[in-house]
Amino acid sequence: MLYHLFEYLSAHYDFPGEGLFRYITFRSAMAFVTAFLAGILYGKKIIAFLKCKQLGETVRDLGLEGQKSKEGTPTMGGLIIIGSTLVAVLLFNDLTNIYIQILILTLIWMGLIGFIDDYIKTIKKDKGGLRGKFKVLGQVSLGVIIAVIIYFHPDITIRPKRYHIPPAERTFKTAFEPPRKSLMTTIPLIKNNEFNYKWLLPKPLRNKVWAQLLLFAIAVTFIITAVSNGTNLADGLDGLAAGTSAIAIGALAILAWLSGNMFFSDYLNIMYIPQVGEISVFLSAILGATLAFLWFNTFPAYVFMGDTGSLTLGAIIAVIAFFIRKELLLPVLGGIFLAETVSVIMQRYYFKYTKRRYGEGRRIFRMAPLHHHYQKLGLHENKIVVRFWIVAMLLAVVSIVLLKVR
Repeated sequence: MLYHLFEYLSAHYDFPGEGLFRYITFRSAMAFVTAFLAGILYGKKIIAFLKCKQLGETVRDLGLEGQKSKEGTPTMGGLIIIGSTLVAVLLFNDLTNIYIQILILTLIWMGLIGFIDDYIKTIKKDKGGLRGKFKVLGQVSLGVIIAVIIYFHPDITIRPKRYHIPPAERTFKTAFEPPRKSLMTTIPLIKNNEFNYKWLLPKPLRNKVWAQLLLFAIAVTFIITAVSNGTNLADGLDGLAAGTSAIAIGALAILAWLSGNMFFSDYLNIMYIPQVGEISVFLSAILGATLAFLWFNTFPAYVFMGDTGSLTLGAIIAVIAFFIRKELLLPVLGGIFLAETVSVIMQRYYFKYTKRRYGEGRRIFRMAPLHHHYQKLGLHENKIVVRFWIVAMLLAVVSIVLLKVR
């Protein structure tokens, strides 16, 4: 709202300082600070309210050290992240930008699914929460909606690199093709690092709208579901999901700013995406909100984010990766979430396989997800969390570096 106010003042009056709001870097900084302060100031009130309503975590006895001490810790702390982000976004983002509109939809949509799940667990005292098929239905529905918008909306375009331009005619403004609709994305480690989803289709179907849309909707739905559930699995130790999500969000903010800046897109030889730089402001807001939540969530945690926060953060990471055409980098950038998910899948299927073959189930890990394996090995949860953060930082750096590795 402040962005639009200052835009109006700029158009009608000579108002001092209005020019600052034209700069994405300034608005990103202000969004970060605003979201962080809002989270800190209102986080205590939200935690006190959750305690008053006795909306505490019910902990299953898994035989882990310090586990029972977490019993009764307030959950639904994702409300701190969602509320603080919305405050900053409404103040500093360009709300006419289609990318921001979709991200607000994602924030509220996934937050609502997570909230319903947490509500059933805490108020209804049903440890199973929202049934899996309804949770997946919500994720799939969001994925289909986003895929349709990306495919059809006229403002969602890309400008791929132009090659074979004579050096004398080359400037950063002439280095890109005109804006066009495309399912093109970025694929690391490949020359020209561009990949079009329609190339996966049989040749007779490559120019069929329904076939392209169906394939793209499957890809969007799968990645949103996988990343949001991976983030959910990582929410098992104090500060783990919040810290690793914050690192991934910070890396995405850098990638979004570079992809939306014509000069740096030309310099780095990457795809230029008009209007996508505005996402940096949104990401700065959710980064500030996540760090504010982490203030209360570090060991020993005063509040847990619950599915309200974990499903939302995962979905936001996935959706933004699609917007900046870097979704194929997610196995690296979200390597922690991938490892947590894979550990659960491996453990489950190996147990079933060995039980069927040998008559007794065997395990690869002492416990899944992966962070519990290290707990069983005797590591303190704080040490596990910090080491996972360090790995997440290394993966974020590698993800950014992969822009130039061909």
